[in-house]
This record gives sequence, structure tokens and C-alpha cells, in this order.
Amino acid sequence: MDTSTQASRETDQQTRDWLRTLVAFDTTSRNSNLALIETVRDALKRQGIDALLVHNAARNKANLFATLPAQDGGTQGGIVLSGHTDVVPVDGQDWSSDPFAVDEREGRLYGRGTCDMKGYIAATLALVPEFLAMPRKKPLHLAFSYDEEVGCAGAPYLLADLRERGIQPEGCVVGEPTGMQVVVAHKGINVFRCRVHGRAAHSSLTPRGCNAIEHAARLICHIRDLADAYRTNGPYDTFYDVPFTTLTTNQIQGGIAVNTIPDACEFTYEFRNLPGMSPRDIQADIRRYVDEQLLPRMRAEFPDARVEIETGPAAPGLEASEQAAITALVRALTRDTATRKVAYATEAGLFQGLGIPTVVCGPGHIEQAHKADEYVALDQLASCVGFLRRVGQSL
Repeated sequence: MDTSTQASRETDQQTRDWLRTLVAFDTTSRNSNLALIETVRDALKRQGIDALLVHNAARNKANLFATLPAQDGGTQGGIVLSGHTDVVPVDGQDWSSDPFAVDEREGRLYGRGTCDMKGYIAATLALVPEFLAMPRKKPLHLAFSYDEEVGCAGAPYLLADLRERGIQPEGCVVGEPTGMQVVVAHKGINVFRCRVHGRAAHSSLTPRGCNAIEHAARLICHIRDLADAYRTNGPYDTFYDVPFTTLTTNQIQGGIAVNTIPDACEFTYEFRNLPGMSPRDIQADIRRYVDEQLLPRMRAEFPDARVEIETGPAAPGLEASEQAAITALVRALTRDTATRKVAYATEAGLFQGLGIPTVVCGPGHIEQAHKADEYVALDQLASCVGFLRRVGQSL
């Protein structure tokens, strides 16, 4: 066996070992990710790399940013390898094995986050010794975030810190599961929480109340009407699997008893907009309906009725430039020239918003994420390791 083949096998084993380590941390978004982040920080420290941690306000979560300098010690420019450390819950899911212990069977590694997206992070960390040994003319940066799964809430703090410190990489690869194919665009996501306040009354005295649930239903139906209009009239982008902007109401609660007019109803809604559409304009339409139609009807029943809309997590869409060097590089290294756009959101649009050209490419398939028996195939991990190795060599 030649030296390069032996090295590749060792890296593949280190990738599995790292994945087992990462999956063992229950980093469901409601939990802290500090144990995982500090483990990664300490491993990098042992290899001579100082990692920066950017904490949330409660200091129970952190982003990690680390730079592997160029051969001459340079830290400016280069490429970011980016991934999120949080995962979605396993509550109510019927798993065949412990979701927080990697189970290998039939060429697949099962466990929460193996696909989305600890497999990519594991491959990146396994390659750090190789990256450090490469005679690179430019640096490599590692960016691992928290709370991506709840609206990309953590990465903005990391990017704000990079801006303040004047760090400006030349490109970024976000390793969300794409089957190691190049994704050049995705939709934005915008989440809102709406609280409708009416007046309670005994249900036998209906005219004396202002039914918050019924008025909330009017707004929900308006949101659905907007969604139907986008579906029917566009605008469209046929490269997407869902080629139009979507709006949905996904949670609702209200009422205290079957014989009581409810004075409050709360629901959440989201829209996923094509990158060329303004989220502000979409939300302005909803707000206009509230102010011009819904509130006048409510206040005819109860003068103090009100509707509160709170802006929640949001992430911008991505529209990568085909002329950007990172797009050309990733296409060349994967030999993938297809135009591919997806409806799900990632942190890529946030990096692009900082002026860092970004594409999405990582192991596994989105269809395997977020469900019971989530897995990543071993051949996908091997392809990812080979791809990331070539990224390092290209520098």
C-alpha cells in the first residue's frame, strides 16, 4: 500500500471518529453546544491553532472561528469552511438505534446530525493535520455556528465579529447536505409571531366579546390567499424544486374553555422567498391587511383590540455569482456544472451579505435529514474528504 493511500484511509477513519464524537453531544437547538465547541477548540489548540469563541448573551452557546494560516503566516483572504453544530429534536421519532450514538450498518452511519451537518464538520476536522502540512499560499478558515436550525440565529454574531476585526475571506463553502453537488442559490426564510388580542366573554353572550381566534383565522386565511397568489401568478424560478415564494402558518394556540370567547390567540407564520423578492414588501402586505381591514372589524366589537406582530428568525436567500472564484473552484473540483437551487435555507446568504462569495456543497442528502434514522453514507463522507482535500491543495 502506498503512502498516499494509507494516509487517505487514516483520514477516513479519523472522520468516522470525529463524527462519533460530535454526534454524542446532544446539541439540539434548545440545548447548549458549549461541550462540543470546547472539545473542537481544545483539539485545534493541541495542533497549534487558536480558535475564537463568539458567545450568545447567555454565554451558554458559542460560535467558533479558527484560521489555519498560509505558509508565510498570512491570515487574510482564503476560504471559509462553514457548518452549524446544532441539530433538530428527536422527540416523538421512532429510531432503530440511539440517535446520539453513531451506528454503522450497510455502508451508512446513523445518528442525529450525521447528515445535517456534523458529517461535514467531522471531515473538516479530520483533515486539519493535512491542511497544516500543505504549502498553502492562502489561509483556510473554519466557522462552526450555533442555532442554525432555529432561523440562523447564531451566525450573525460570528459574522459581525469578523467584520469588526477586518477579516475578509475570499470565498466560503457551506457544507449543508447536497449529495456533494453544487448548490448556487436558495430561498430566504422569515419567521413571524402574531398575537391577536380581543375580549373574553361567556360564550352565551357572544356580542359582548371579541373572539381572538376567529379574527386570527381571518389573518391566517389572508396569508393563505397570498400564498395561493404566488403559486398561481409567480414570479417563478424553475431551477427550484418549489419554483415560487411560499407562505405557511405552522403553529397556533388560543382559548381556555369550550364555553369562553377567547381574548387571545397566538400563531407563527413564515415565508420562504425567492432571492429576487423583498421580504419587507411581503410583510408590508400582511401588515396593511391588519391595519386596513382586520383591526377596524375588531375595534368595532372592542375598541382596545390589537394585533402584535413580532419579527422572528430570518436568513436571506443566496444567489451565487457564476463569475465568483469560489463558484468556479467548487464546480471544477466537483466536476459539476449544473444549475441547482433549493427551497431550504442555509447560512450561505449571511456570508454573502458580508461580501464573501459563497456556495453550498456537502455530504448526504436533505431527504435524510430531520427524520428518524438520519444517516450519511460512507461514500458521501469519502467524497467530501476528497473534495475538501482538493480545496486545501488549490490554495
